[in-house]
Amino acid sequence: MSLEDVQDVRTPDADTPADRTTAGSTTAATGSEAGGTAAGGARRSPGGWAALRPLLLRMHFYAGLLIAPLLFVAAATGLLYAASWQAEAIVYADELTVDRVGDRPLALSAQVAAARGAEPRGEIVSVWPAPDAEATTRVIMESPGLPEGETLTVFVDPYTAEVRGQLATVGDALPLRAWLSEFHSSLHLGEFGRNYSELAASWLWVVALGGLALWIGRRRERASELVVPDRTATGRRRTLSWHGTVGLWAVAGLVVLSATGLTWSRYAGENIGQLQDRLGGATPAVSAAVNGGPDGGADEHAGHVMPDGTPMAPAAPTADLGIDRAVEAARAAGVTESLQVTLPSQGKGYVVKEKDKLVPVHLDAVSVDPADARVMDELRFADYPLLAQLTRFGIDLHMGMTFGLANQLALAALAVAVMFLVFWGYRMWWLRRPTKHRALSVGHAQPRGAWRKLPVTVLLPLAAVTAVVGWFVPMLGISLVAFLVLDAVLGFAAGRRTSAP
Repeated sequence: MSLEDVQDVRTPDADTPADRTTAGSTTAATGSEAGGTAAGGARRSPGGWAALRPLLLRMHFYAGLLIAPLLFVAAATGLLYAASWQAEAIVYADELTVDRVGDRPLALSAQVAAARGAEPRGEIVSVWPAPDAEATTRVIMESPGLPEGETLTVFVDPYTAEVRGQLATVGDALPLRAWLSEFHSSLHLGEFGRNYSELAASWLWVVALGGLALWIGRRRERASELVVPDRTATGRRRTLSWHGTVGLWAVAGLVVLSATGLTWSRYAGENIGQLQDRLGGATPAVSAAVNGGPDGGADEHAGHVMPDGTPMAPAAPTADLGIDRAVEAARAAGVTESLQVTLPSQGKGYVVKEKDKLVPVHLDAVSVDPADARVMDELRFADYPLLAQLTRFGIDLHMGMTFGLANQLALAALAVAVMFLVFWGYRMWWLRRPTKHRALSVGHAQPRGAWRKLPVTVLLPLAAVTAVVGWFVPMLGISLVAFLVLDAVLGFAAGRRTSAP
């Protein structure tokens, strides 16, 4: 939610100049109810919601006005990414699928040999056997000339060993999805561009929860107006009704998107990772060490040998029964769904793990000794620490994988909701703009000094929580300080103008 319920205390729900006069009187009365004067005429400070609401209004107004463009961009690029899974299947159909399903797949070693013949300069690091009858096998290589972080994927027909194509990939993302992912996260502006998405994710939950509190705290004639737009309203009140109800329905998803987006952000992500490690929630890795050798875990780019045992580098093991025996041993150990096989290197064996992230997930892994196909270590997803499991689910939900098409449609709906919320927020701002002199202005925010009216029992905990959150989520903290400094400067300048003769 962007600019929900932003209004001057003198004009809470005004649509026209005439309405504003009436609204001012109404607000004066409700202000007295909220704790303006006691029975004997003595002033008393408002407490609870009456004291907190003005502060939320001012914060929501400026955060929505200044952060909303970033939220809109993040939502628009996220909408494109949500559609990238289906687009990828269409654009790369030739590489991803076979022409005709055969009776029985060839040995993996034969498929890998075909890929090696098609790209002899590449160094094979992992193999993804065809996950279903119509899919191709992916052979992942490190190839000279590719940018850092990219690998070359050779697609092989598992029935004929025909090479269906070659693509530069990032993880499991083919070029289209990889481009859209980078567009969403950094606008293709490198490390500097990542600041935009982290800033948006840092403020999204603040704006959403603040808007939720303001919407629930509003007075309304009918309880149904809380969850259903008021279709009898007109003007700004109608826009506010749609803004508030759509935001109410979307708020849970927006908070989840914000939290999961922060997990792999540059600054907050590092803090989250350190906290997760300290709480014992680090993601474990299967041990691939052979005969007490160095354990490098399940590094997907650690292999340096051919799957038939032929060494491709001096550091490779001298004995290798081959990829087929390794996969056979892994399947016997219960690792069977959508496999990813990392080839062995010095002191390490095969790592065979599942990569099926659809619910119910299949993410078990084993390591296999290349000399005798013995299972050396096992790691079951059920044995992950709870925090590691939740992190895995959260990231996959954010990427649209956990529930497949339903997940991607939900992400698309949230993206569209954010775009409309931003539009409605700016529309409310535009409807409230000063028009007397036709001067462009952001309109009236809640007057300054709202924090001074908070009871100490509310102010001190609120300040402490804000400081902790601002430190833990640096982009939120830095931008909040910038807002406060800018607001103070504008207030000082306005005071100077008022006091000038």
